[in-house]
Amino acid sequence: MSGLQDARQGLTALSIKDNPVMEKMMYLLSQYLSAAGISFLEKEPDDSHTNLGFSIEKSSMYSRPLSGKGDTLSVNYRKFVLEWNSNSSSDSLRLDGTTHAEVLRWIVKMSLKAEINQPYEYSFHYESPYAIKDNFIFQILDTKRLEELLALRVLSQTVLESFLEKYRLNSEIRIWPHHFDTGAYAIYDNMSNKAVGLGLAVPDTVCNEHYFYISGYHDQNIIDTSDYNPLSIGTWGAGEFKGAILPAKEVNKSAGLSFFSEAFSQYENNPHQL
Repeated sequence: MSGLQDARQGLTALSIKDNPVMEKMMYLLSQYLSAAGISFLEKEPDDSHTNLGFSIEKSSMYSRPLSGKGDTLSVNYRKFVLEWNSNSSSDSLRLDGTTHAEVLRWIVKMSLKAEINQPYEYSFHYESPYAIKDNFIFQILDTKRLEELLALRVLSQTVLESFLEKYRLNSEIRIWPHHFDTGAYAIYDNMSNKAVGLGLAVPDTVCNEHYFYISGYHDQNIIDTSDYNPLSIGTWGAGEFKGAILPAKEVNKSAGLSFFSEAFSQYENNPHQL
């Protein structure tokens, strides 16, 4: 799974202070899940123990299994609850009106109930763009925006699944808690170690709205696309970002898949310049 981290190369850190309030809420909630991976799981060199999955059916982002019993910690977008799930039961914490300190106490209680021996610690080895205090209160301040954020996660999951299936590529689809993007990374030419990283990123210095991105790699070095042909949907290059982007506003599954497919065909057929 070492390549998954490379899928984020070229993306800038999330400027969360500049984003709407529900984006901040969901970013902060994802960090509880990441902290569970850091606290309870064996460390992976690519940080994949910290990243998250997404369930379209359950409208939730979720941690990796945190115990031998299959315990996971998840955040349900639609219900706005934190959920502790095991193979036999599920407990939930209503988030609207709940403080950061109360969330931490609940997670500790659930981990002890699950007989996880390691302590839960809300600490990170990466820099967070947003500080949180014990008295911070989670609230549903914009229901419409929360639904839109859920729709973007569903869209990105659906488009990435379709792309990987279309080209018979193998990759997990994960949410990376630092940049908060949904991403995949797949090797498409084993002989020459060529790979592609793609996904949906949150607003940052590359684009001021959610956007799809794709980059190519050769021996884990990003490929220069300055001589590639213009795309019929999306554009090559955005500042220092070497790859293609497509703002996600009003993009459907068909358009997202077309964007990735057209860009990917140029990576497959053009000379690879680093």
